Amino acid sequence: MIKNDSTAVPRADGLVLRQAGPADLDQIGALLSERGEPDDAVDHRLVVTDPDAGLAACAVVVDGDRVVSTATLLDEEVCIGGVRLPAGQVELVATEAEYEGRGLVRALMRWAHERSAARGHLVQAMIGIPYFYRLFGYEYAIDIPQALNVNALPLPLTPLPGGGNATLRAARPSDIPAMAALQASAQSGFDVTMPHSAACWRWLLEHESSNLVVLEQDGTVIATARTTPPGEEMLLAEAAARDGAAARELLSRVGALAAGEELQVVHRAGTVTGDAWQQFLDHEPRRSAEQYYIRVPDAAALLDRLRPLFWQRLVSAGIDRTGRDIVISTFGAHHRIPVLADGLGEVVTGGAMQSPGAVGGAGVAPDQLAPLLFGPHGFEGLTRIRPDVYAADEELFQALFPRLTADVLSYYLPY
Repeated sequence: MIKNDSTAVPRADGLVLRQAGPADLDQIGALLSERGEPDDAVDHRLVVTDPDAGLAACAVVVDGDRVVSTATLLDEEVCIGGVRLPAGQVELVATEAEYEGRGLVRALMRWAHERSAARGHLVQAMIGIPYFYRLFGYEYAIDIPQALNVNALPLPLTPLPGGGNATLRAARPSDIPAMAALQASAQSGFDVTMPHSAACWRWLLEHESSNLVVLEQDGTVIATARTTPPGEEMLLAEAAARDGAAARELLSRVGALAAGEELQVVHRAGTVTGDAWQQFLDHEPRRSAEQYYIRVPDAAALLDRLRPLFWQRLVSAGIDRTGRDIVISTFGAHHRIPVLADGLGEVVTGGAMQSPGAVGGAGVAPDQLAPLLFGPHGFEGLTRIRPDVYAADEELFQALFPRLTADVLSYYLPY
């Protein structure tokens, strides 16, 4: 076990896993650039030199003085139904080609998960290589919204409603409160959200693979977005606006920056920008599944934190189970949640339970717990596609685990 962030862990093959140090930064940057993208080196320095993260966020595996593998853990927060869940996100993972296949990423993921647990994280979220991170306990859970082609641009409005012209410009540090407020408003209609942390806002202003822009009118930020640099294809993501007029003006101005090149927009259904841009986008059917990974390291701890939300859902559904436990079995273990007159009692975890239906409970395969708690299918949808998700009392568990909408803001765009 890694007892603290600075403990070095010798491996049987002579390599050592330890926290990164200042002398490692150049090698880490070179490794990330070689095995990933050139901008990754810049991003890594932004993280490890930030007071909210620092070098303690990064680990390396070294062969003598040579850095041969690395990973970084970011602090995040996932919000669901008003419950805030401390979360971690593993990023900037890379291994020298000649050292692949030796379990170095597995060791670094173990380090990241132990550090995440020590920091009180109840879940981990990730954008990752298809299937690979399922080996480390991650499961696909939250849909990634589509990037849709823009087939027409709205005409610019001069002046905008309220008077005065608007200016599209690069965001500045002083814009962070306004951008965060616009994003909070955009995310308010979703069931599950992950906002940018304060540190992430600072990093996004400085990193090079995307740009933060704002639309300003008379000194007030009325819209914001994140764009990729113009090239063969330009992406407009994380768009948020004060109203429909500001949203249309934002799309018009960013479209002008694309200068005739193809422009794609990440569709945030039900938001101001999502509604205002409907007629300008090609809403083609989704061709393939794209989802964020979620890892649930301790089911009991997560269920316990979500008790206020479960109680709220029971009350809203008009279901009275006072005096009877809610039983959820992941087959290798089971969790009982006492139903009291004024709320839910603490989760009590027991051993294997193969037939939870016999006690009025639900069976949920452990790899389906994250999709059940955070995903778009809900209990009803999962029971249609998964034989190992079922319940004796379907009404109860459909009320406890409804279909959810989600909006995730992450350091890296998943496109």
